[in-house]
Amino acid sequence: MAANHSTIILSQNPEEAEERQQEKEDYGVLLYYKYFNTPIPDLQHLLDFYNSNCNSLSLLGRVRLSPTGVNVTVGGKMSALEKHIEAVKSNSLFEGTDFKLASCHQPLNDKVARECGFTSLSVRIVKELVTLSSNPLLKSPEISNAGRHLSAVEFHSVLQDAGKIQDKSNSSSDRRLILLDARNLYETRIGKFQNVNVKTLDPQIRQYSDLPSWIDDNSEQLRGNSILMYCTGGIRCEMASAYIKSKGVGFENVFQLYGGIQRYLEQFPDGGFFKGKNFVFDHRVSVGSLDSDVLGTCLLCGSSYDDYSSRCRCRYCRMLVLVCDGCQKKSPSYICELCKRSGKCVDSVSEMEDDNSEASEPAEIKLVSNSNQRKIPSSPALVNGSRTSKRLRILCLHGFRQNASGFKGRSGSLAKKLKALAELVFVNAPHELPFIYQPCLADHHNGISPSQDPCPPKVCSKKFAWLVGSDYQGKSDAGWTMADVPFDLLQYQQQTEGFDASLAYLRTVFSQAGPFDGILGFSQGAAMAALLCGQLGKLKGDVDFRFVILCSGFAINMEGFQQGSINLPSLHIFGNGKGRDRQINSQTSRHLASLFEDGCSEIIEHDLGHIIPTQSPHIERIKNFLQRFL
Repeated sequence: MAANHSTIILSQNPEEAEERQQEKEDYGVLLYYKYFNTPIPDLQHLLDFYNSNCNSLSLLGRVRLSPTGVNVTVGGKMSALEKHIEAVKSNSLFEGTDFKLASCHQPLNDKVARECGFTSLSVRIVKELVTLSSNPLLKSPEISNAGRHLSAVEFHSVLQDAGKIQDKSNSSSDRRLILLDARNLYETRIGKFQNVNVKTLDPQIRQYSDLPSWIDDNSEQLRGNSILMYCTGGIRCEMASAYIKSKGVGFENVFQLYGGIQRYLEQFPDGGFFKGKNFVFDHRVSVGSLDSDVLGTCLLCGSSYDDYSSRCRCRYCRMLVLVCDGCQKKSPSYICELCKRSGKCVDSVSEMEDDNSEASEPAEIKLVSNSNQRKIPSSPALVNGSRTSKRLRILCLHGFRQNASGFKGRSGSLAKKLKALAELVFVNAPHELPFIYQPCLADHHNGISPSQDPCPPKVCSKKFAWLVGSDYQGKSDAGWTMADVPFDLLQYQQQTEGFDASLAYLRTVFSQAGPFDGILGFSQGAAMAALLCGQLGKLKGDVDFRFVILCSGFAINMEGFQQGSINLPSLHIFGNGKGRDRQINSQTSRHLASLFEDGCSEIIEHDLGHIIPTQSPHIERIKNFLQRFL
């Protein structure tokens, strides 16, 4: 039976007034999203509104703005949240918005509040409200083509009737109702809709951006059926249902629970067809119904358990896992069920950590010219196509006017300290640069003209680049030439050509010397690596890697990328404001870091200049990042 939440106050004596005022001072959480009918190109006005309004009302949480809409999760005093709602409603853009306001306790666990973003206010402009695809260059489906909204009562009624939804224009009797959960695996483990008469599909994905691939791989299960989708609050179903419908004939009948599980539990407080708890992305962690049944189980011992408050995570992919209090005391390291399926195990990790044997020197891929083809030896870590090394393999991309040998030498300390975790593989960039030197100004003061300036030694290693200027004409056999003008510290901003050649070259490197678990890029090498991250969706199968480390990085040719649009685990290392990096300033590297999604990026700032730091505590943080992928 649906619950009726409307209340009529007939009178209000002083005691009732005081009680109502106390309710307004209680803490609460507000969730809402809105897709605009027409995209808004200039979001500055909305950005200013949210910063001003939320700060004035002392609201904490996340606000994400995009040209297509907003997605908001904030917490604060109930009275402040109600004032915020009224202010938002005054803007015609938000007509029809479903504001989900719930009273709750204030954040008690600092760790949980910090992870959920409830210790500060974050207002950001993003490319998409939710990232459906990890490839930001792929066009998202039209949100106007999203599945039809069903209210909580309609959704419940459909399940009661065992899914007898029929398209009036097609009364085919062989169409079935399929219940599709659009959430991540750790969410579905503690609560989900259940009906014995309805086929339920749980994609068991780590993150929302994995859902399109699952839909592609399982499209035959969906084709020709009525698909009933649900998620936490509704926003993920908007984009996912539009993606399913974009597949055309056979995928027209897609429906979604309006307001998500949250609205359903408000309407059916006994739980209805929803069993267990609803995972939420704020300090509450989860919200249950009046039904106290526990659906989740401990990852290690299998006992009933559904509390994520301890924030236990898989040591490899960092996904949340359920570990009961007793097992947390026995073991500090956990591996999620998805990583176990792929062959990860605690024993192999322990053996690696205890291995004190000497690691081999970092490998350098030698490029040998042979009839205009560069030959790249196969990786020594491959035997009959299988990996034999327990360590990660990281491809290292040097900076502008550098080479693999020099970068390998300067990275010797890093390689030594990471020898138990990773093998560093160095490769020259494909664009060979001419020999250019800068006149010595001190000699000019002593009466030596630039034409008399002694040039560097004739024997010198070749220098290479991943990106070059528009005036690049290839290598020259003329030997050393003197620069016409002083070297410009900002010259990297003009080196925007040559990406296609470098990409084709790296495809060959991955094909003949791979696989590689990750890429480490320094300076221009970091810029090149970032461009690869932005095209991972297109490069799948040719250039595959699981993480990236960008040192003193900067963004080139990435104007089309929005904040948080690249979904790949990343570690950004650069000098802070006092870091004495005279070539790449901290704001430039910070901007590059902002293009990567918050939840999967980390930043290490140091004060050591244009280098990769290997001192404590920086090296420990680098090791901790790499441990996730072993």
